[in-house]
Amino acid sequence: MSPGPAGHMTRSFKSPRLETVPRTPLRRFLRTADGVDIDAAYDPGTESSGDLAFIVAHGFTGDLDRPHVRRAAGVLARGGAVVTFSFRGHGGSGGRSTVGDREVLDLAAAVAWARELGHTRIVTVGFSMGGSVVLRHAALYGENGPGAAEGGPAAREHEGRAEARTDAVVSVSAPARWYYRGTAPMRRVHWLVTRPEGRIVGRVGLRTRIHHRDWDPVPASPVECVPHIAPTPLLVVHGDRDGYFPVDHPRMLAEASAGHAELWLEHGMGHAENAAPDALLARIRDWSTAHVA
Repeated sequence: MSPGPAGHMTRSFKSPRLETVPRTPLRRFLRTADGVDIDAAYDPGTESSGDLAFIVAHGFTGDLDRPHVRRAAGVLARGGAVVTFSFRGHGGSGGRSTVGDREVLDLAAAVAWARELGHTRIVTVGFSMGGSVVLRHAALYGENGPGAAEGGPAAREHEGRAEARTDAVVSVSAPARWYYRGTAPMRRVHWLVTRPEGRIVGRVGLRTRIHHRDWDPVPASPVECVPHIAPTPLLVVHGDRDGYFPVDHPRMLAEASAGHAELWLEHGMGHAENAAPDALLARIRDWSTAHVA
């Protein structure tokens, strides 16, 4: 189990909804719909923002204790409570990473926990892989109905999960389409995911346990999910110096929204949490609070 902020640590998977939100940090394992234990932490925030909570979805090979994740959470906490968690196969969580597929169930568990804690306004903020997950999650749990963007057996795991819906979505540095290999960093990621020796490097060097099976079926891509997100507010953020995904990715996402999404192309910004300055995170916080008021 990885170290975390001071607070209560337990292995509780479902509890009655609280009438008032907690004012102390919490740390616990959450159980996903497919039975994976997810390491999660709750920060009540530094402002009396009441029922607003941000759910932070980190990038591939990250986890909730990484300094860049904690920094992002700290900026967001000035506007509301924050739930951070480690995706399956990352950090102290169980299971193996499916690199954006089953991870939507991890995010759903984190959102549902925030609602159990008494938060009625939820904003999901995802970075890189987490950015693709928040888009898929919003489509699957949005007002268009669970599973609107996907079919098959996996979609049934999202049924009857209104407590896991979000009220606004922020996707930072996300891919628009799967299997992209157009940059050197993404070719390295594909080696890490698809090769046995790469998965060893991931497990030993990056604390990331990667599933050896291919996607079956292939999940709907982020750009295929975006049309199903409206009317939930959507912000797409991307750096014009992103070394992983060039700017055609955010433009594709924004175009797929048919005018619903707001697009921020950030001059000089690189990729994901590490590249997002505090000033940008503060702007994301302010956009979020304005769109769930």
